[in-house]
Amino acid sequence: MTPLADPTYDRGITTLTLNSPANRNALSAQLVGELSTALKACAADDTVRAVVLTHTGNTFCAGADLTGPPDPAAFVALMRQIVALPKPVVARVTGHVRAGGLGLLSACDISAAGPASTFALTESRLGLAPAVISMALLPRTDPRAAARYYLTGELFDATEAARISLVTIAAEDVDKALVPVLDGLRRASPQGLAASKELVTATVRESFDQYAEDLIARSAALFASAEAWEGMTAFLERRDPAWVF
Repeated sequence: MTPLADPTYDRGITTLTLNSPANRNALSAQLVGELSTALKACAADDTVRAVVLTHTGNTFCAGADLTGPPDPAAFVALMRQIVALPKPVVARVTGHVRAGGLGLLSACDISAAGPASTFALTESRLGLAPAVISMALLPRTDPRAAARYYLTGELFDATEAARISLVTIAAEDVDKALVPVLDGLRRASPQGLAASKELVTATVRESFDQYAEDLIARSAALFASAEAWEGMTAFLERRDPAWVF
């Protein structure tokens, strides 16, 4: 089973489904590559008006696959690809989102999350930092809330995620909430969507252009550190890392 299911299509909307529930849809090199290829196909297909990004299992994305994380530059390229795609990308989230998964989510233009969804930026607890995902996340999220959750790694729910603008919509029924969104996208012209998206993503694209090189280097250095090794090992062994009081 590949980590990305075969795309489905319905009246102008292509759905891409993260399909690796065994590792909670963690960001492996294979998943990043397959998703990038699928997005390129959507960009080139004149029948595709918008893309929905969703998942199987109870987790949208658990962040980097710690047993084999993707190259930071490849993940940055994927997030930038979503932001720059001339077609809207809508995240449909009915499960948990952690660490790098919040970068994937933040790169999307519109997002809806259900009551079973939880969110956490857990990097600081592993000896890491939300480095590369900051380019997508910080321009779109309340800065005081970002400071709190970056530093503490606390868990929060969909209502809080919507309050701090991490997601667009918190809803009991995600599919019902997305009906008017997808209907609106189907009614928009391809040129109108591309031009409008270019306007609303300008600040995010500037963030990638300005900070990508530095944050890729910073992320790689953190992953290579002894403290991060202890944090990731402790996580995989289900124990507290050495620094916990």
